Amino acid sequence: YFIYEAASDPSNPQRLMLMGDLRNAVDHDQLFPHFQPKICLHTGRVTGVETLARWKHPERGPIPPDEFIPLAEKANIIGPLAMGILKKSMAQCQAWCRKGGNIPVAVNLSAKNLLDRTLVKKVGALLTEQGMEPNLLEFEITESALMEDPTHALNILTAFRNMGIALYIDDFGIGYSSLAYLKKLPINAIKIDRAFVMDMTKNSDSATIVRSTVALAHNLGLKVVAEGVEDKATLDELAALGCDEAQGYHISRPLPADGLDEWLAKASSRRTN
Repeated sequence: YFIYEAASDPSNPQRLMLMGDLRNAVDHDQLFPHFQPKICLHTGRVTGVETLARWKHPERGPIPPDEFIPLAEKANIIGPLAMGILKKSMAQCQAWCRKGGNIPVAVNLSAKNLLDRTLVKKVGALLTEQGMEPNLLEFEITESALMEDPTHALNILTAFRNMGIALYIDDFGIGYSSLAYLKKLPINAIKIDRAFVMDMTKNSDSATIVRSTVALAHNLGLKVVAEGVEDKATLDELAALGCDEAQGYHISRPLPADGLDEWLAKASSRRTN
């Protein structure tokens, strides 16, 4: 027996209506980026920001990314959505550069983005259009996205690395890639999944996973970023373990560009004092 629930029906009218609204929002460039800073655990300085897509529905208000990103993939509009957010992120990066702040921006790529055979060409065209240095752009890709088509993903990542773009494996530890495959990837860093980081001061198994991941990455010559840092105790423990960078609500929530400018000014003032 199965009891019907509208929430579990991917074709229920509300979901289909929201999907149509999202398509309209993408077509009219209504999505916008927020930025969450990453800091160096050794110096406390900002090393870059992760770009996170946001959508404010005209009637329902803010829609969480974990609700509209799957809709975008199902509606096959994740490509233009990602390119729109990428373009706005690049423009904001250039705005910071003009103010004297070279802040790298990291943008997430989904499995469907990686399957786009023209992705490298599109990114190159945007870099030229924005006049942006490739070393200020970073891409974050999940392990599961890489496993959709490992050979093609390797070619895409190699092309980006040759362009000078930094590459991160996102949500590391919960995906499916083997260590042998990880070793082949032309990546710069791995990001430890928040599920382990948020629990590490209370759960010895999570702490062991974080400690082992830091050691593994460093032995492979990779940088390590911890996401989901919610309190000072976790931040201090990560620093003690030798983790390189961190991000999370304890450091800062994702902010619009002007909000991040204010946060950066306050952070600079605290370091000066």
